[in-house]
Amino acid sequence: MDPRTEIREFLSSRRARIAPEQAGLPAYGGNRRVKGLRREEVALLAGVSVDYYVRMERGGLAGASDGVLDALASALQLDEAERDHLFHLARLSRAPAPGGPRRRRPASTVRSTLQQVLDAISGAPAWISSGRYDVLAMNQLARALYSPMLADPRRPANTARFVYLSPEAAGDFFVDYDRIARDVAAKLRMEAGRNPHDEELIALVGELSTRSELFRRRWASQDVRLHRSGRKRVRHPIVGRLDLDVESLDMPAEPGLRLNVYTAPTGTPTADNLALLASWAATQQTLATELEPHNG
Repeated sequence: MDPRTEIREFLSSRRARIAPEQAGLPAYGGNRRVKGLRREEVALLAGVSVDYYVRMERGGLAGASDGVLDALASALQLDEAERDHLFHLARLSRAPAPGGPRRRRPASTVRSTLQQVLDAISGAPAWISSGRYDVLAMNQLARALYSPMLADPRRPANTARFVYLSPEAAGDFFVDYDRIARDVAAKLRMEAGRNPHDEELIALVGELSTRSELFRRRWASQDVRLHRSGRKRVRHPIVGRLDLDVESLDMPAEPGLRLNVYTAPTGTPTADNLALLASWAATQQTLATELEPHNG
């Protein structure tokens, strides 16, 4: 992923979405040839020269100070995720040219003690994932919740691949499928801004772009989003509807990994269905153990 191309497409897409009146500028004439703000209008709002802004939009953020980036973020009305993404792209531009920026390689496995932590969480689905949505470890209830994603053992579990390439995800599993698909693409682009040379991330984006027209559209939007708390509603094939509260927590000791936990308030139908799912998962585990061949 070329940082200059990413900068150009990101800034031009953010500029295109803001009408002059949204920025407090007069819109002279009714025949504007550009969608959104003109470059000179962004330069005015950011307090920089037109030539300087044009250089920035062409990918030249290497010399931009944090103050200039803050002013540019304000001019383009960037939210927190978009501002962070802009600063990530600027840092990439400042990296030494030979060999490109030093790549932070996300972990592909987790320590055994972290699996113990997951297993100790018995009343809620919990798992650890990478920024590219690889599922690295799960507790029993998470495996039961995402059993449709785990049905094909030939490939490592990846939530983004499940969302965009599984007919079941779009057709039945996710109640708010359009929002889920939008958020997944936006979070992947945020990860690409942090780790543009992650070969596995590049391969995943290439695979999704090749196989999913919806992903191509979402990726081209240049939208970004942070991993935060939220709400996820699913239709589980065993227990039915689950309206889950989501917490996605960064793990300082494991950079690039996140702990994801889904819960529901006590006494709600979802809490009851989670308990039913836990019982079903325990029964399945018992059956699997009994069917295992025994030595001796």
